[in-house]
Amino acid sequence: MGTSAADSISAVDLSYRAAGPATAASTVVLLGSLGSNRSMWDPQVAALSADHEVLAVDLRGHGESPTGTGDYTIAGLAADVLALLDRRGRDRVHLVGLSLGGAVAQWIAARHPARVRTLTLLCTAAKFSAAQGWLDRAAAVRADGTASLAEAVVGRWFTAGLADRDPELIARSRAMVETTTDEGYAACCVALAHFDSRADLARITAPTLVIAGAQDPATTPDDMRILADGIADSTLHVLEPAAHLASVEQAGPVTSLITAHIGGHHERNHAFDQGMGVRRAVLGDAHVDRTVAGTTEFTAPFQDFITRTAWGDIWSRPGLDHHTRRLLTLAILTAVGNTHELDMHIRAALRAGVGPDQLGEVFLHTAVYAGVPNSNLAFGLGKAALAEGIGPDPIESSSAEETDRP
Repeated sequence: MGTSAADSISAVDLSYRAAGPATAASTVVLLGSLGSNRSMWDPQVAALSADHEVLAVDLRGHGESPTGTGDYTIAGLAADVLALLDRRGRDRVHLVGLSLGGAVAQWIAARHPARVRTLTLLCTAAKFSAAQGWLDRAAAVRADGTASLAEAVVGRWFTAGLADRDPELIARSRAMVETTTDEGYAACCVALAHFDSRADLARITAPTLVIAGAQDPATTPDDMRILADGIADSTLHVLEPAAHLASVEQAGPVTSLITAHIGGHHERNHAFDQGMGVRRAVLGDAHVDRTVAGTTEFTAPFQDFITRTAWGDIWSRPGLDHHTRRLLTLAILTAVGNTHELDMHIRAALRAGVGPDQLGEVFLHTAVYAGVPNSNLAFGLGKAALAEGIGPDPIESSSAEETDRP
């Protein structure tokens, strides 16, 4: 994806509308199109807020959000959204993005997969049209204002049939574009000019719903198929008639698709939440907090995978209790000579109250079946941990790098 010095711009406090119960089990975040404000999501907010907390967001330079100065990048716009989620204490959300909002949503899902429960992409693209066209549009808006292109933009938003039937919708939509700040609109055009997520689609692990408008001239169904083909766990729907703002023209079907998509992946989300709870129970909050804080764009997909699969599935099975699984894990890691993971699990076991006598029995037993040298290593690691006072209460000062694998 395109990057520049603008990626380092400090996040701004985005304006948003919150609807639905703040105590709901899940949060849906709606990110809109270039030239729009959060009111474009009104049909979805009304329906989704019955069961979810819903945040309809004005992206930087749009609606009531600050504009700032200088050109934007998609990475910078995504940082704004992540900062908003952090302020509200929302670790994982259902992320929905249309057009520009879809580009921002792709970036977050690829670079911060642990933050995304499900992903919905509407009328967007992995690579928008030629960069020079966007740079030319930015220059035109800076020279003549958003009002100079409002009619052309709205002409791409809706099919001719809907425009004829609902002139009031067209008038409101033109006003929406015209009231978008010139600089905000232009800076977002520059961000889209440099955006290219094609190489990063395989990094997206969230279950993904892809929705295209059959008559969309801006991001065609073929553009949307590139997204669906590149994201492993994805489903494509093409709605007709629908142009670029399919969420408005086909409000009912779009809302139904999003609702079904979110509800259909409850089990996966439950596995992550359950897995995170087990990680904390087995390894301790301090260790897991360090691991989460140390997660990078490169390691995030792996962390999501082990949380759901190892901790949320295997460690959560009822056939063995956690104490037994601890001892098995110590024996297996001793047998294979995995020093780093063994050291981590020895310390976690001591903090959880496993006594030195039990550790010794595991290592002795493993010596018979897996070899004396590996058990000697395990005794050495255990001796070092005990010498440091590792136990249920003391604060650990582990020398091992934090990876938090099971």
